Amino acid sequence: MTVKKVALLTAGGLAPCLSSAVGGLIERYTELYPEIEIIAYIGGYKGLLLGEFVTITPEMRAEAGIFHRFGGSPIGNSRVKLTNVKDCVKRGLIPEGGNPLEAAAKQLTVDNVDVLHTIGGDDTNTTAADLAAYLAENDYELTVVGLPKTIDNDVIPIKQSLGAWTAAEEGANYFSNVVAESSANPRMLIVHEVMGRHCGWLTAATAQVYHNRLARKDYVGSLGFNKTNLDVHAIYIPEMALDIAAESKRLSAVMDTNDCVNIFIAEGAGGESIVAEMESRGEEVPRDAFGHVKLDAINPGAWFAKQFAEMLGAEKVLVQKSGYYARAAAANSEDLRLIKSCTDLAVDCAIRREGGVIGHDEEQNNILRAIEFPRIAGGKPFNTDEAWFVELLGAIGQPKTATLAVAH
Repeated sequence: MTVKKVALLTAGGLAPCLSSAVGGLIERYTELYPEIEIIAYIGGYKGLLLGEFVTITPEMRAEAGIFHRFGGSPIGNSRVKLTNVKDCVKRGLIPEGGNPLEAAAKQLTVDNVDVLHTIGGDDTNTTAADLAAYLAENDYELTVVGLPKTIDNDVIPIKQSLGAWTAAEEGANYFSNVVAESSANPRMLIVHEVMGRHCGWLTAATAQVYHNRLARKDYVGSLGFNKTNLDVHAIYIPEMALDIAAESKRLSAVMDTNDCVNIFIAEGAGGESIVAEMESRGEEVPRDAFGHVKLDAINPGAWFAKQFAEMLGAEKVLVQKSGYYARAAAANSEDLRLIKSCTDLAVDCAIRREGGVIGHDEEQNNILRAIEFPRIAGGKPFNTDEAWFVELLGAIGQPKTATLAVAH
């Protein structure tokens, strides 16, 4: 089947790869197949359902490389689940009694699209899987080729999601400034909340990048800042159990010695306990179209700060979130190389009409390939036995067993 027209869409939250992935796909098609028409749906699956798109003009093709310098998405995102009929009706994306999958398929047919490139995380690509299955079951001749975007790095079975390396680096940049606030107050507790609903990879990787940078700094004897008081003192992620009493005792000693404590937590750490508390008080827990708890609303960083502040005798508490700062950055050099290899293969697969999500397949010797949609899932846990993470915990003096759920 000849490919005459392809469509692009980005969806879900931002990650430092969306603009570059859009630019990379446009560049590759222009380089190898300039005759293939390219359109981009505006606002993800919302734009697809509403038939809102822009045509990529020759002028845009010629300047597509500029997208590599930007964060965000040049074609806009939205959180729309094509199997959540009620939400799609409520938002006016389909009429009452409509079927979002059918509406999307018909729109793609009306627009004469042969290949749809979806760029997003597990929700985006599981939605793409639903769409691909619907298309196959109903004999629509259209191929879906996805690219994995998530700063959590939690897509099964993909080894490394696009944008995650950059997000870790940017989170470390963010904290490099925030940590200086410890000099503004005695007995300062700083809680750095990092994105990561079910997976602690980003929190761990951000802490590692930051910790390793400290080793390359120069210090002025015992005066002012030193590596010990600037360092990470605790890392709490969803994959590790936390005994608050034991950790409070350890961190109290850190506070007494350094006059400050710096904690890195994943936003999903302790989430079950916070939700249970809210529900026990009869409070409604806000959720998105995918049924996920809206973590901004339950505020895990503030919850952790409250637990530790009194136990540590903190005089001042500062909670800072690097998520929106980190996820909106332009891709770094490491991610740009990964994005390039993935977008090049995505175009090759599109021409062969081979659907799937492009990534290094952890279940097939980490080969870069189009991974079958039914195998794509979210919620991949971070492997806490990774040598670099075990070494990091040792370096900051945190027992590996000290930090899955909060102990009651």
